[in-house]
Amino acid sequence: MPKQKPPVDKRKTGFVLGQDSFAKISAVEGIRLKPAMKKRAAEASSKGLSADEYRKAIVRAHRKA
Repeated sequence: MPKQKPPVDKRKTGFVLGQDSFAKISAVEGIRLKPAMKKRAAEASSKGLSADEYRKAIVRAHRKA
């Protein structure tokens, strides 16, 4: 008999916004993505980077030499 996963408490898991939804919320708040940020997001998406790899790419872009 296969093991069953314990039930997930939805109050603790939260939810994830997609890029489009986040952009709409940010626009309401007056926050706009710069062209370099859009390019970095498109490259990460096309390369299939994980969330962790994407965060590392952002850190590398803002790191001082």
